[in-house]
Amino acid sequence: MSFFNKVLFLIAFSLFVQNSHAALTIEISEGVSSALPVAIVPFSSTGAPVNISAVVNADLERSGYFKMMAEQAMPSKPNTASAVNFNEWQAASQNYLVIGQLADAGGGQYNIQFQLFDVYKSGQLLGYRMTSTAADLRKTAHHISDLIFEKLTGKKGVFSGRIAYITTTNPASKQQSHQLQVADADGFNPQTIATSVEPLMSPSWSPDGKKIAYVSFERKTAAIYVQTLASGERARVAEFPGINGAPAWSPDGTRLALTLSKDGSPDIFILNLSTHALTKLTRSFSIDTEPSWSPDGNSIVFTSDRGGKPQIYIVSSQGGEEKRLTFSGSYNARASFSPDGRNLVMVHGNGNDYRIAVMDMSNKSINVLTSGRSDESPSFAPNGSMILYASKKGGTAFLSAVSIDGKIQQRLLFNSGEVREPSWGP
Repeated sequence: MSFFNKVLFLIAFSLFVQNSHAALTIEISEGVSSALPVAIVPFSSTGAPVNISAVVNADLERSGYFKMMAEQAMPSKPNTASAVNFNEWQAASQNYLVIGQLADAGGGQYNIQFQLFDVYKSGQLLGYRMTSTAADLRKTAHHISDLIFEKLTGKKGVFSGRIAYITTTNPASKQQSHQLQVADADGFNPQTIATSVEPLMSPSWSPDGKKIAYVSFERKTAAIYVQTLASGERARVAEFPGINGAPAWSPDGTRLALTLSKDGSPDIFILNLSTHALTKLTRSFSIDTEPSWSPDGNSIVFTSDRGGKPQIYIVSSQGGEEKRLTFSGSYNARASFSPDGRNLVMVHGNGNDYRIAVMDMSNKSINVLTSGRSDESPSFAPNGSMILYASKKGGTAFLSAVSIDGKIQQRLLFNSGEVREPSWGP
């Protein structure tokens, strides 16, 4: 979607897509050539409602960093350290082995323990015991995946995180219904956070993952809401004349950067959520939109067409001179910082070709990561290693993910329907 169409959407609600309530299916289209062989032996279990080892296996497989061993190819299925024969796992060319047990502790509680072994060193790398309720078993499995991932790669895992996205049912009918949904990072447990017969847009996670800010047209005009996920309580924080769009949380969770056109042309403002005071950052006759904070809270990047075409600019969060960051390509928009502040992800375009790219903030070089012609809405994973984005092929919209070096590619599909505007949460 072009920069100008995004602004027109805020005025005319012109773009809708199809929805599905089904879980996402994640396909690995590319992985690292040096993927590590790992075997997750099925955990022994006493009737648990969740197959924890299967969840862990799926998490690690879709990361692209590991080559998971098929259960039917396993030489044995040990559940205790004393039962592990390292020679047979070496003969099976496995670098690492995970075993575990799951036991019913009564009262809806389960005891879980697992061990991670280095096969060639014949030694344990990790060993944990934990307790979980039946309802939290999938969450516990994702936590185990995070622990294993970090131990083997040195990077924090993102399997325990969540994603938000916008969907629309019956787009071609008069009974359209738009939903803001939140799901686990693997697409399971989708929950509808907000529903409206008018468009919903621009979900943005609070730093603590407890709230989401978003744009709703439910009152026939654009307004920005902040909703608490646990309680469903929400507050309308901005409903000025004209555009109210693109909310972005400050790193400390006390302010929102947003786009308002109440003074005429769209400009970047900062809203203090406690006092409701507004601070105007940009003053331009052009379109300034899509603000995003630096991790230290000192700067804000935004999109502006003040130079004739959409490009990325940066300004102090206290106000001051705006500086242009991008000069390569005829279109650069929807930028946001990596969690460490070293990189800036954006939509990078030439003509009608829009791809996801990353700028190295130290030398301003741009690396194009994707090959699609309609890629948009990039969002960094909490560990900065992956980027979630929306794409379209053959008229079908879906989500994709790419590693920051472009080596790992994932495609996230609903069993049916389409999805847009993903946001990767804590």
